[in-house]
Amino acid sequence: MARLFLSPPHMTGNEQRYIAEVFESNYIAPLGPMVTRFEQAICDYTQAPFALGTSSGTAALHLALRVSGIGEGDIVLASSFTFIGSVAAILYQQATPLFIDAEAKSWNLSPELLETAIAQAPKMPKALIVTHLYGQCAEMRRIMAICRQHGIVVIEDAAESLGATLDGVHTGTWGDFGVYSFNGNKILSTSGGGMLVAKSGEAIAKAMFYATQAKEPTPWYEHKELGYNYRMSNVLAAIGVAQMEVLSERVTQRRRIFGWYKEALGEIDEITFMPELPDAQGNRWLTTLTLSHTDPERVRTALEARDIESRPLWKPMHLQPLFSGAAAVKDGTSEQLFSRGLCLPSGTQMTQEDVVRVSDIIRKVVV
Repeated sequence: MARLFLSPPHMTGNEQRYIAEVFESNYIAPLGPMVTRFEQAICDYTQAPFALGTSSGTAALHLALRVSGIGEGDIVLASSFTFIGSVAAILYQQATPLFIDAEAKSWNLSPELLETAIAQAPKMPKALIVTHLYGQCAEMRRIMAICRQHGIVVIEDAAESLGATLDGVHTGTWGDFGVYSFNGNKILSTSGGGMLVAKSGEAIAKAMFYATQAKEPTPWYEHKELGYNYRMSNVLAAIGVAQMEVLSERVTQRRRIFGWYKEALGEIDEITFMPELPDAQGNRWLTTLTLSHTDPERVRTALEARDIESRPLWKPMHLQPLFSGAAAVKDGTSEQLFSRGLCLPSGTQMTQEDVVRVSDIIRKVVV
């Protein structure tokens, strides 16, 4: 029986046709018509005013911080319960992270602890990077109100949540900047790459300047500022154009898979699935759960023995050795989730029979 991966790529069939167009045009290097087409498709889908294709989601986060004027010694607030790519760019800018714990009702950044962090910070933070974890929406209504009150730039790490909405508004479009990732395991995969979206055309233009080596508008290569090689490949953008054609179907299928898991495992008392905020629709990129009694490592190893991939929830950033000296406002929520949680295979090519297969193994361990 074929291995069940956590979240493998799922191609549509049009990717090769669009890649062939790229080869025929000979726009093989970064930039080209497909990049522009992909950027426009993201804007049309999310209603973001402006978009910039990048080499990765992390590159897009770095550009957002750079354009926002974040530099050495500045305080950047950030979700602690997330992946390293969400916060690495803070260090690229030699800024100082201040991590904020999750809330139980969304598993995302706690607005209450956000207010505490701002009050306790040694100086006013300049920016916030808030992650929409596992495709589920953070409480952006309260988070935006708090940050606007204090003049804090809001950067949404929507790497995992393309297609998720709160009050009908797409994640990534609430704040000043939003970032999407198209890594191999995401709901939309180009094998690599990312997208920066923003409300300001001027901000996107500046990000494009930095992303293309900060070259001045002269016939020769003139550089007055440090730039980066952060633009998206035209070849990868062709894959993204094809993937955008079925994104809504992919979101529907991920949510359907979650429903199958809930049907199969929902009556087990010790299992709690990741919650969804009222008026929100996450993309359910991964189906995730916690176990109140059973060690999740027992479940993971039982699944692995049957060639099924699963993994623990993210280890909070404030527990990572890299950030051992960083400040954090925490209440134990993310540490508890990390110690009790598990991500289940959720790829959009899974069948209900696949979900039953996974669920039967889990039931044997926990029941």
